[in-house]
Amino acid sequence: MRKIGPADLAIFLAIAQHSSFRKAAVELGVTASALSHALRTIEERLEIRLVNRTTRSVALTDAGQQLFSRVNPAFLDIEDALEDLNAFRGQPSGKLRINAARAAAKLVLLPIVSKFLQAYPGVEVELLVNDALVDMVAEGCDAGVRFGEMVAADMIAVPIGPRHRFAVVASPDYFERHPVPATPHELSTQPCIRYRFAGGSFYRWEFEKGGIELEIEVAGPLTLGDQDLMVGAALDGSGLAYLFEQQAEAHIAEGRLKRVLEDWCPYYPGFFLYYPSRRQLPTAMRAFIDFLKVHR
Repeated sequence: MRKIGPADLAIFLAIAQHSSFRKAAVELGVTASALSHALRTIEERLEIRLVNRTTRSVALTDAGQQLFSRVNPAFLDIEDALEDLNAFRGQPSGKLRINAARAAAKLVLLPIVSKFLQAYPGVEVELLVNDALVDMVAEGCDAGVRFGEMVAADMIAVPIGPRHRFAVVASPDYFERHPVPATPHELSTQPCIRYRFAGGSFYRWEFEKGGIELEIEVAGPLTLGDQDLMVGAALDGSGLAYLFEQQAEAHIAEGRLKRVLEDWCPYYPGFFLYYPSRRQLPTAMRAFIDFLKVHR
């Protein structure tokens, strides 16, 4: 068996972490075909298969899983040791990759990130906007931003931004053609603009009043998968829309949208920045968390 070195192990770890040649290739800055060839060379040197791959999937063999479980912690220790050197630079530096839903990125994350970058010019931030619930670690991100109930229990969560609540709105023209609903149950008789998640399911509108909690599965001729498009559709009179209050408040103030069922829309804790627990955080990540605690 010929020896393999740290560079070879880094290739294997990237493939194992992403379960994808394409994603690992993006991280390493090479082509997927070059990465596949490199792994094949590593396996030939070790004289053992580490990864089972088909046209649709990439999965570790038992030997590959054992190698990953032994080597990955050691590489994390090396990353931590290198990260410790940043303490001697005087200012945090490095790159942060944060995954966030589109609404979270627009309403709370981007304004905070913009201020953070002004305070820490040595840090770079990449925002990956994706409304689907993705494995943040598998995507190579340092952190994610979602509503609290969507954060896995094994993650550390930090509040980001203010509390939020939703607003049920429609255009004045819409209410010239339809009655104003007095309770959430009356939504079933009116055309609503539905929101479909990236995974395929419809969002059920949530309400609460006097200790009574409701989830209403609305119906309507228009379904969208983008909050900004829903704002535009509501302005056009296409139906009732369930939006973040911040998205609708300017239009409400200008009289372009009318709000209903406001007493059924309580405040929620809002968004959270979440990240996996590790002994040491990169200095850029630690600086961002500390910044959030002051500017959230």
